[in-house]
Amino acid sequence: MIADDERPARLFLAAMLRGFSDVAVVGEADNGAEAIQLIEREKPDVALLDVQMPEVDGLSVVRLLRRRSLPLVIFVTAYDEHAVTAFEMNAVDYLTKPVAESRLREALRRTREHLERQEARESAVAHLVKAVSSVERATPVPRLDRIPVRQKQDIVLIPVQQISSIVAEGELLHLTTSRREQYTITYGLTHLEARLDPGRFIRLGRGVLVNVDDIDRVTPLPGGLYTVTLRNGEQLDVSRIQSRLIRRRLLQL
Repeated sequence: MIADDERPARLFLAAMLRGFSDVAVVGEADNGAEAIQLIEREKPDVALLDVQMPEVDGLSVVRLLRRRSLPLVIFVTAYDEHAVTAFEMNAVDYLTKPVAESRLREALRRTREHLERQEARESAVAHLVKAVSSVERATPVPRLDRIPVRQKQDIVLIPVQQISSIVAEGELLHLTTSRREQYTITYGLTHLEARLDPGRFIRLGRGVLVNVDDIDRVTPLPGGLYTVTLRNGEQLDVSRIQSRLIRRRLLQL
């Protein structure tokens, strides 16, 4: 299957693939959310995912798919040399735009080798997940306006301004909105923080981010510590180090 939000690029890839006698195109998607539904419904051997798609990009598709539904992935990318290196280091194939037919054929040959050996396929899927993390670290990314969250069969897009708090628990992040709606994603807090507006979100501790605009009051505790109460009623403790930042940023005129 193919996922690309640019119709000419998607049609170009589809036309090339249909020219290969040993390839069947089972579907096309013009956004990441549709790609997830298509992959889980059609269960393709291989997915060609554009890295840069609005809202749910190619990397997010991999993160949001259930592990058992992950096909082998060939990323289609216009990313710079650093990101390409991250793909290469983690044994995930990629195509750079404009895609050359010979390069596409070579990428398909490599994925076919993985498909023919179950052990190689499982290794490729594991490397794929690792590669997504590596690329996100290596590549400057734009600020997030919405966070895609998997909820049963749907992808919910949560506007960042509606998020009151983000609390880390192991590899999970628990998001709570201003209306006390709760969502959970698998993502690194540091990586997510790098994609959020630093003027909007502030750390309360090693595993907690809050929306500054949603802070209702700050309560002093013994020892120079604080508890923050958000407008949705959440109460969160502030670490000793971050208490100094809270004091400078919020409590001084």
